[in-house]
Amino acid sequence: AAQIVRKFVGEGPDVLVTITTPMAQAALSATRTLPVVFTVVTDPLGAKVVKSMKHPGGNATGISDLAPIDRQLRLIKAFVPQAMRLGVIYNTGLDGSIHQVDVLKGLLPNYGLSLVQASAPNSNEVVAAMRSLVGKVDAVWIPNDPTVYAALESAVRIGQEQKIPVFTAETRTVERGAVASIGFDYTEVGHEAAKQVVQILNGAKPG
Repeated sequence: AAQIVRKFVGEGPDVLVTITTPMAQAALSATRTLPVVFTVVTDPLGAKVVKSMKHPGGNATGISDLAPIDRQLRLIKAFVPQAMRLGVIYNTGLDGSIHQVDVLKGLLPNYGLSLVQASAPNSNEVVAAMRSLVGKVDAVWIPNDPTVYAALESAVRIGQEQKIPVFTAETRTVERGAVASIGFDYTEVGHEAAKQVVQILNGAKPG
C-alpha cells in the first residue's frame, strides 16, 4: 500500500482517491498536502483519517460506510425471533471491524442477545472460527470485514450444514450465500465520492 501511494503521490495528481481504511491511512502517511478523498472507511475518527466528521480538517475528506447495525439486528430477529446468542466472526486486527463490533455490543441488550466472538486474523482461519461457534450460537453476524469476506463461502457452508443462519453487514454477500443483509449500495458510494472529487477539482478544500 505504501509503495502504491508513494508512486501516485510522485506523479502529482490533482486528487488521490482511496478505497478501504488501510489505503486511506497509507495515503495520509505519504502526503499532507495532496487532496485525498477516501471511500469505504468504517470509522474515520478512530482510524485517525479525519479530526471531525463535519469538519475533517487537513487534506482528506470522504465517505464512511459504517453499516446500519441496529437495523441489521432487527433483521436478524425478524428471521430468527428465538435467537438468544449471536456469533460474530471478525479480524481483531482491523480497526474498522473492531469499531463495528463495539457498536454491536452496545446494541445487543436491546434485542435480548448475548455475544459469542470468534477471531479470524487471516482468511485461512475463517473455517476454524466458524466451527468454534457451532453449538454455541443461534445465528452468526459478520461485519464489513475483508478478511472474513475473502472466505465467506466456507463460513456459509458450515452454517448451512449446521443450520446456523449467517447474516452480514454487506448486501452483495447475499449472492454468495448469506441469508440477508441491510447495507450500502457501493455504486452509490462511488457516485458520492465522485461528487466530492469534482468539488475539489473546482477549488474546494478537503478540510
